[in-house]
Amino acid sequence: MRELDRDKTIEQLNEIMEFELAGVVRYTHYSLMVTGPHRIPIVQFFQTQATESLTHAQQVGEILTGLEGHPSLKIAPIEESYEHNIKAILSESLNHEKKSLDLYKALLETVEDASIYLEEFARGMIGQEELHNLEIRKMLRDFA
Repeated sequence: MRELDRDKTIEQLNEIMEFELAGVVRYTHYSLMVTGPHRIPIVQFFQTQATESLTHAQQVGEILTGLEGHPSLKIAPIEESYEHNIKAILSESLNHEKKSLDLYKALLETVEDASIYLEEFARGMIGQEELHNLEIRKMLRDFA
């Protein structure tokens, strides 16, 4: 096993934490903006995503402080098209989930062969983000 690059890992964990916290805001906003006949299940989906983003941010923060890092008080920038139809919101969500997947993959590269715990954590998060990508793609399918 190689030695963990603690500074780089902490930096990446902070970036992930900021991004997950932005997800809380993004998905809460989306849950409030959905209208139309399919509103209820889509609102529930976005509320669940917001809660999950908060849980992920908390998990990442616990790891970060365990590595003696200092959790950021920032959130990542949130881009918005100001289009609130379901297709636009889902497309923005897919872009968000793709970026999240990239962040966890970068973390995996950093911790691979240096920490089994962090490697397994990153792999688990990658699996969850891949599932979110699949779910959102399925939801977007009817809009193609």
